[in-house]
Amino acid sequence: MIAGVDEVGRGPLAGPVVTAAVILPENHAIVGLDDSKKLTAKKRARLELEIMDCAWFSVAQCSEAEIDEINILQATMLAMTRAVEGLNIVPDHVLVDGNRLPQWSFSAEAVIGGDAIHPCISAASILAKEYRDRLMIAAAQQYPQYGWERNKGYGTAEHLAALRQYGPTPLHRRSFAPVSQMELL
Repeated sequence: MIAGVDEVGRGPLAGPVVTAAVILPENHAIVGLDDSKKLTAKKRARLELEIMDCAWFSVAQCSEAEIDEINILQATMLAMTRAVEGLNIVPDHVLVDGNRLPQWSFSAEAVIGGDAIHPCISAASILAKEYRDRLMIAAAQQYPQYGWERNKGYGTAEHLAALRQYGPTPLHRRSFAPVSQMELL
């Protein structure tokens, strides 16, 4: 039982960091798994349903407040831990996309570019991205001026202009420079 783990949302100015852990069955027939950033939204949505239909999975997050309190790297590691601990089955080994591992007791290895190499990490990438995208689209209903349904909280020109005009929301990461600089004005 090998779990793949990936994160999404380390770079945005707003919203949580989201991670997923996925254990695919040995005989899974999911075609087209890849790094979520390489897939169209339509293909990710289809694959998300296929993954959720056949795999063991867990999605976890760290809030903006947690990111501000412990920093984005530590929040990412904490969210990864929450995702693996949220699985209904204990994995024999964990493959984590990237070059760092949380400090945990699981047998694990970091794999740079793992979301394009290991199907279980690709599946985790897809679940995390779809989940976070839905969160940001919903948040855009409450804060429409920031364009989060399009930029998902990343620091696009549109988002930065709205940040200058309207200031930060409760969903902004105050420890991130563009946000903290707006609070100084």
